[in-house]
Amino acid sequence: MATPVSAAPSKRKSKLERWSGIPYVLPSFGVLLLIAIIPIIYTVYLSFTEYDVLSDPSWVGGANYEKLINDAKFWAALKNTVIYTVFTVPLQIFIPIVLADLLSRTKEKWLSGFVRSVLFVPVVASLILVGTVWRFMLSGDTGFFNSILGYLGVDPVNFLGHPTWAMAVVITVSAWKNIGYFLVLFYAGVLDIPAERYEAASVDGAGPVQQFLHITLPGLRPVTLLCVILSTIWSFQVFDLVYIMTGGGPGGATTTIVMAIYQQGFKLFQMGSASAIAMVLLVIIIVFSALQKALMKDGEN
Repeated sequence: MATPVSAAPSKRKSKLERWSGIPYVLPSFGVLLLIAIIPIIYTVYLSFTEYDVLSDPSWVGGANYEKLINDAKFWAALKNTVIYTVFTVPLQIFIPIVLADLLSRTKEKWLSGFVRSVLFVPVVASLILVGTVWRFMLSGDTGFFNSILGYLGVDPVNFLGHPTWAMAVVITVSAWKNIGYFLVLFYAGVLDIPAERYEAASVDGAGPVQQFLHITLPGLRPVTLLCVILSTIWSFQVFDLVYIMTGGGPGGATTTIVMAIYQQGFKLFQMGSASAIAMVLLVIIIVFSALQKALMKDGEN
């Protein structure tokens, strides 16, 4: 008669296998804990205190958040950030999708590679460099664009000194810088769509536009979700480009939430208020990302 095998050793082995990966994860988790989790927890604490860096934080409860509710500058910065995001995200999504579809259809592969390489150059360029170059190109009478307008007999435009023009310019430059990054993602997504779908659609008489609407866009849904979330997060966190090009001006017309955090924390040394704004920004990003993910999932059903 066969002796029954005990299940205890196998259970013990499965538990050991389940926890065997922890030592490999600990170093990365330690780095994440130090540079992300602990700072976030400390920022939450500071948002409930009054702290000027020179003295110890003093607990004030929800006073910083109450102050934000009545702070016109905060609401103006939030409005500017929302406007920036509403215009920047569609530009950074729609243009790369169209370019990716067109480049995937071209028979000249060298042209596709050349265009992607050229558009990717701004992506690897420093934001400080990009902002500085565009600021000089858009400056007063001696700027590149105003020089061209002068040759054409058109009065110079104060691109960075007019509230409407300043925001439009920042949006345009930001979209221009990131288009190459999203183009690479969408191009890879288009190539991942089975060619048989396009061939069958062509046999059925579908043109390029119909194929784009009914094959390319649905096939790019997962990539689009990723790009929309990334673009939204980056848009809400915009700082470098605005700081270099306009400094938040004119008259606060391009001041964003992160710019407001910088001003409160490193100019006025009100770290409690700056931390409260940072927490509001974190909540906004989490909510927007969750909503976008939910909407994209509903669209798949």
